[in-house]
Amino acid sequence: MHRSTPATAIHRQVERLRHGEDPTVVARTGAGWVVLGSPQVARGYCLLLPDPVVPRLNDLDQHARQRFLLEMATLGDAILAVTGAARINYEILGNLEPALHAHVFPRSEDEPDSVRTRPIWFHDWSAAPTFDRHRDAALIEALAAELRRLGIVVEDDAGD
Repeated sequence: MHRSTPATAIHRQVERLRHGEDPTVVARTGAGWVVLGSPQVARGYCLLLPDPVVPRLNDLDQHARQRFLLEMATLGDAILAVTGAARINYEILGNLEPALHAHVFPRSEDEPDSVRTRPIWFHDWSAAPTFDRHRDAALIEALAAELRRLGIVVEDDAGD
């Protein structure tokens, strides 16, 4: 008997995105969805969520894998353009949430010395602002516009 894997938070978020019920949405792309991360531990932090959701990057076929990774890097280009960050950090972990998702973090030269050269996870996440629809609206629109300019946005009724 085949046992189905329980839905993860990523599965549930993608379902909300498909129905236009997630205010963190930045854009629908060919590979999935770009959402604004919460909390905003670094202004402009986003995630790329695949649609359909798969457990690991290695579960995508070659074409889908290339598309996901290219869109992840293109998201980094958009974040660089919008935030003026010094660099972008990319993380695909899946240890805690066993569904593919990529974290894309802008990093700046003016971060505190204690964390500037360390992984983003060393920042104080509890002090970072959580998503706010009004405060983050201009950031979301700027990111969406840049992603459209870079050619990875798929226009549909559920996304941007």
